This record gives sequence, C-alpha cells and structure tokens, in this order.
Amino acid sequence: MTPTTTARALETERESLTRNYNPLPVVAVSAKGAWVTDVEGKKYLDCLAAYSAVNFGHGNKTLIRAARKQLGKLTLTSRAFYHDQLGPFAKELAALLRMDMVLPMNTGAEAVESAIKVSRAWGYRVKGVAANKAKIIVAKENFHGRTISIVSFSTDESSRKDFGPFTPGFVSVPYGDAEALEKEIDANTVAVLIEPIQGEAGIITPPKGYLKKVRALTKANNVLMIADEIQSGLGRTGATVQCNNEKVVPDMYILGKALGGGIVPVSAVVGRKEVMGVLKPGEHGSTFGGNPLAAAVGLAVVRMLAKGDMQRRSQRLGKHLKKRLEALVGKGVLAVRGAGLWAGIDIDPTLATGREVCEALMRKGVLAKDTHGSTIRLAPPLIVSKKDLDWGIDQLEAVLAELRSR
Repeated sequence: MTPTTTARALETERESLTRNYNPLPVVAVSAKGAWVTDVEGKKYLDCLAAYSAVNFGHGNKTLIRAARKQLGKLTLTSRAFYHDQLGPFAKELAALLRMDMVLPMNTGAEAVESAIKVSRAWGYRVKGVAANKAKIIVAKENFHGRTISIVSFSTDESSRKDFGPFTPGFVSVPYGDAEALEKEIDANTVAVLIEPIQGEAGIITPPKGYLKKVRALTKANNVLMIADEIQSGLGRTGATVQCNNEKVVPDMYILGKALGGGIVPVSAVVGRKEVMGVLKPGEHGSTFGGNPLAAAVGLAVVRMLAKGDMQRRSQRLGKHLKKRLEALVGKGVLAVRGAGLWAGIDIDPTLATGREVCEALMRKGVLAKDTHGSTIRLAPPLIVSKKDLDWGIDQLEAVLAELRSR
C-alpha cells in the first residue's frame, strides 16, 4: 500500500457522502476481535466498539456462523408471513430479561419511537388519558436517537437547530433529580423514558438509588418506566442490562446495537404483556423488523448472553479499567465515570479537547471517541484481553504525559 491510500479513500468519501459525521481519519478495511486494520495495514485497538454495537468483538465466530447459516436459507419475508427464526428469538429474548413480549425493529431510534407509540397507546387505552393529552417525561442531556420526535425532546442544540417544528408531548427534567421528576408527574403522564446511564452525554451515572426512586414514583402514579438500554445493555456494564445492577425492573426495555452482534441492525422493545399487548395488527410495523437474518443473529446473541460469561467478563475487566483510569486523575484527567467496560473520562480542558486526545490516541493505535468538548469515551469489545486493555490505557497515559510536557 502507498502512503496516499488513506488520503485517496478519504477524498472519495468526502466527495460523495453527506457531512453529517466528522470521523477520525482512519479507513478501516478489516477487523478481528478487538482490533481493526486500516487500508495501509496499520492495526488499532478498538475502544469504541461502534458505540457498543460490537460488544462481542469483530467477526465473532458464533455470530458469523449463525449469520452464514441463515444467509443460505432465508433472509426476508416481511411480517406478512411467519418464519421459523422470529418466534424463538422473541421467546428467548423475553426470557433473558424476564419479560413477556417483544416488538422487533431495526435501529435503536426506531425502537425508541416504537416505545413512545406503545406508551401513548397504553395511556389512552388502559390508563384512560384524554385523546392527544399524553405526556412523557424525559431527562435533560438525553440521547435516544436523531429522528424528529426524538430530537424534539433533546436538549442538545446541535440536534435541534433548524429541524423544527417539533413533536409535542414531552417534558424534560434534570437527570438524577427524582424530586424534579415527581413534580412533573400528573394525570396525563403515561411514561418516564430514561437512560440508566447517559451514554452520549459522557457516560453520566445517576446518584445512587435514583433508578429505584424513578421506579417507585412511576408505580405509585400508574406511569410506565421505559429504560433505554441501547448502549448500556447486553453485557456492557457487567450485567445483562444496567437495570439489573440497580435491581430495578422497568415496564419496557429498549434494546439495539449489540443485539445485532455488529453484523446486522437489530433492535427491540421488550416489556410486560399488559403494556405491549395494546398494539393491534396494522398499527405499527416494519418491512425488515424481525427479518429471518436479524432474528437468527439476535437469537445467537441472546443465547450467548444467557450463559452469563460476557457479563462476568465485563464486570471483572471493568473493575481493572476503573482502577487504571482513576490512577490518571490529577495527571490530565479530572474525573472518571462508568460501569463495566464503559468509561467516560473528563480531560483537563487546559491540556486538550477530547477530539485532540482521540487524534493523539489514533496515532498511537487506539480508537476512541470524544463527546461534549473534553470528554472521551472508552467502550472496548467485551472480549478484549486484559493485556490489550492495559496496552490501550498505557497509550492514554502516554498521550496525557506528552500533553502535560508541552
């Protein structure tokens, strides 16, 4: 490969792609496990894992085997017909989360939109809220996707500017403030939609006991609790879902990203029968939602998680990650947050922006992502080795040392 290979690839993309992303200048061509190789043959430790979509590693043999097997049989029927993969997928996913019913979709944003529709229908048909009066409470600094209804209740100006008018029916309260939440609940409130840990905001963890208070308030007021576990779920935080760590059971879970194993887009809303059962034929759907290929891969993911090995590995390595990162506080790091193999690291803004740190890490062979100015996120695949994880943290330590010596 010539030194201009990356430059040519970047130029081609920039000519033809809408500029709705600003990626680091790495052009990936292959990947295996926790490592990505670019077009020039350089290897990088993947510490983003596609925002947790690649929880089980690139090219996971079990998941690839399931995909290949299904590719040779049947990939799409639409939901106009039954197929043999969807029933087992739904049954075992519901059992994994100790819920009753599954609504399969494709992307995380679609699943969030679906949960909103279900909760509104439940509010009108079960709770008895007057037509078009349903209210859903969300948290400030949330990130649930970028569709119009979702950005309607975002507090991130970059997600909202020039995209109005917005969908009504949402009220925002400070994340982690149970008292503020309680004040907003009224007779028209049908749901509280919350991230157990706010991912895009910088891996923000709420105060201890907050989720339990949310659950108690929603139960006491006949309001649904919806946990968006798209980024935090499926092993990332050392449990099947972060709600397990908090010993909280919501009415609905929203899942995505890792549910497709990094192979196909798969998402789902999983909840209690009394809630999910409000939908009637023809009221909601998706041509590709629950397709045979997606269901086959999703089923393999569910069966992998049912063993518990990934969750235990995430928990064990997560403790080591936290210890290593906390040792960097005062050495260019202001604070560290997270759970399992998921960390938000606040870089001293007098040293560098998060983007600058990620660019420096890239040059050393580590892929990470910045958010909100001076925060970087680490979310390596759960199969990462302790040796590779330590090497990645060593590179961060070296970058910070270089920045402090400038």
